[in-house]
Amino acid sequence: MKITFVGLGIMGSRMAANLLKTGVELTVFNRSSAPMETLAAQGAIAANSIGEAVKDADIVFSMLSTPQVVRDLFFGSEGALAAMKSQALWADCTTVNPSFSHEAATEARHFGIRFADTPVAGTKPQAQNAELVFFAGGEETDLKTLKPYLDAMGSKTIALGMTGQGASFKMLVNIMLAQSMIIFSEAVLLGEKMGLDKDFLLNTLPNLAVAAPFTKFKAEMIRQDDYEVQFPLEWMQKDLHLAALTAYEHQQPLYLANLAKELFAAASKQGMTRLDFAAIHRYLENG
Repeated sequence: MKITFVGLGIMGSRMAANLLKTGVELTVFNRSSAPMETLAAQGAIAANSIGEAVKDADIVFSMLSTPQVVRDLFFGSEGALAAMKSQALWADCTTVNPSFSHEAATEARHFGIRFADTPVAGTKPQAQNAELVFFAGGEETDLKTLKPYLDAMGSKTIALGMTGQGASFKMLVNIMLAQSMIIFSEAVLLGEKMGLDKDFLLNTLPNLAVAAPFTKFKAEMIRQDDYEVQFPLEWMQKDLHLAALTAYEHQQPLYLANLAKELFAAASKQGMTRLDFAAIHRYLENG
């Protein structure tokens, strides 16, 4: 089985490295060469173009930044889909809106390519340690084909049914993630104003039953005022924007998620785009 991985950023580079550990024949492609060189030193084949990367692949994984980047690289007569062999399988791990996943599936069918949406829960540490959770939408036979490789990159795969359902569930996870981070930050900031010790708050609040478990890790970022990126704030803003678009398509109000979107947009405007999304705390603290 020949595998190709497209997109070697914070997540993709680590996911591809874990695939290499299984001994698969792996070709990689990225718009900048440095991460390809790193993986080539570990045994991957670095392609010079997207077409070269995918032409012989049985399975192509992509982990890119936005729907538009996926469109630019994969769609149309000059895109990756046109270069892939008939009945190859494309698994897109990018966080996109569900309507885009349906569009990608339609475009793939036009070129005789199978498609599954396989976004992930987890950030840099989970990608590094093969502890990602995959939310998978697609045909059962295609998900069965993908499973050994998803298992190499993650700890669990949740099969959610038809195409687009993986993207749909990931959207729900991320709107909860964004709002939970803001709620936690507001609670800490209010507690400090009321005279409670900051270290006490950061040690105690994340361990309460009402707290989201991930706040234990973000509490240390807040404590040190060090927001080394694990999940960039700019991509959280993007995901909230996609959620707002999807809510409009379904005529479902998202009152608080839209407020969260505007808060992350304001933090981005203050130069926090490439910090971890937990830097929303710094924005709220200084706002």
